[in-house]
Amino acid sequence: MRERALAKLAFVGALGVLALACSLLPGSSGPGAGSGGDPSAEVLFADDFSDPNSGWDRIQADEGITDYADGRYRIFVNQPQHDYWANPGRSFEDVRVEVDATKAGGPDDNDFGLICRYQDTENFYAFLISSDGYFGVMKVAQGSSEMLGTDGLQSTDAIRQGATTNHIRGDCVGSQLTLYVNGEKVYSATDSAFSSGDVGLLAGTYDISGTDIHFDNFFVYKP
Repeated sequence: MRERALAKLAFVGALGVLALACSLLPGSSGPGAGSGGDPSAEVLFADDFSDPNSGWDRIQADEGITDYADGRYRIFVNQPQHDYWANPGRSFEDVRVEVDATKAGGPDDNDFGLICRYQDTENFYAFLISSDGYFGVMKVAQGSSEMLGTDGLQSTDAIRQGATTNHIRGDCVGSQLTLYVNGEKVYSATDSAFSSGDVGLLAGTYDISGTDIHFDNFFVYKP
């Protein structure tokens, strides 16, 4: 078990204020299901981050980075005990969200993953894993965070540890929130606070700064 306090600096607040939040027109950008996704599922939104104008936040500061980088989306956190995130400016109800996440640098003691039902900077759900093998489903409400159904993050062998790539999937269906890692279901929790909202990506630090996560093949499916 691990404890994790969610901190939100002015930099993170700036993501909410300065986010481009540009909604893509249907079919205007992003790969289809044949570009690494599930060909049997209906794609509601997809992005392979090859187009730096596809609508995600683009911020670079001393504290961290949320921006496109070499055909992927990069979140770099250069402060201890902080989470930074980014959103494409969309809105969905029930979804299945998937992404490939690669640790490019920093400590294994980190967290990163997916966001669903994002209302604003103080209200959303997040599916988290870490490079040292921990996971959790987090609820942020009125700026306060909690792990749903668990006392801190829990460990699982489903996560590939170290500087490698993990495939993360988060299902937000009704009140059920389910996390899959590398095709294996690792946890499910229930909560009914948020029924719709944006999706997104998140990465954070604990005691050591430098978390550097590169995301690719982002898909939102109809569950």
